[in-house]
Amino acid sequence: MILLEDNYPDVRQNGVRTSEPMGYGGSGTGSTVTQTTSRATGVTINALCGAITTDTTSLAAEASAVFVVTNNKVEIGDVVVLSVRSGQVALNTQCSVTAVAAGSFSITVVNNNAAAGTAETGAIVINFAVLKAVSA
Repeated sequence: MILLEDNYPDVRQNGVRTSEPMGYGGSGTGSTVTQTTSRATGVTINALCGAITTDTTSLAAEASAVFVVTNNKVEIGDVVVLSVRSGQVALNTQCSVTAVAAGSFSITVVNNNAAAGTAETGAIVINFAVLKAVSA
C-alpha cells in the first residue's frame, strides 16, 4: 500500500498519516472484471485493488454462492477487504471474503432475505483491496 503523498504533502516521515486518506495510487494499480455464466464462476483479476461485477443469475432468498478470485498479487498472509458499491436488488445481500490463499481469495455472496423474499438478480459491483501483511 502506498500513501497518496502527491495529493497530501503532510505525510509523516514514518509513512503513517493520521488525518488524510490512505490507499493505492497511480495508474495500473486497479482493475475490473465481470463474472460470466453464473455466480459461482471464478474470475481472474491480477491487481491490488479493483471492482468485480457479478453475474446476474438468480440467487434465491436464503441462498449463497461462492466464487474464487484468482489474483497473483495475493499472498497467504494478506487481508482482502470488500465493499458493495452497487447493483443489489435484494437489499439484504452481503458479500464477504471467506478464504485467502497464495494467488487467490474466495468471495461468498449471501442473499439474507427470508424464504419467501426477493431473489438477488442484480449485477453486484464489489470493490476490493488487498492489504499486504505478514502472519509471523
